[in-house]
Amino acid sequence: MEFDWLDCPFDLRVLPPREIEESFEDPFNLRLLPDFPGGTAARYFCLGRTSAGRGVFSVFWTDGKKYRVVAARPMTPDESAFYERKNAEAAE
Repeated sequence: MEFDWLDCPFDLRVLPPREIEESFEDPFNLRLLPDFPGGTAARYFCLGRTSAGRGVFSVFWTDGKKYRVVAARPMTPDESAFYERKNAEAAE
């Protein structure tokens, strides 16, 4: 998985690229296509955890080869609960 971090549109000091990449490598991450129409490129959501257990919410697009994260932040408590609930449902 290759990421494009050139001209990143958000502050990488809040969440460094390595932590965002780890959230994509989380074997239990959730990648969702939002149900609202976008522009020319489809935007996706990713909810995942870093190796240290930090929850990360990202918005990204991909061409199938590279991933371009356009926004990332720590998960909110509601997003974290959604992540845990969906993973519990998948384990049943």
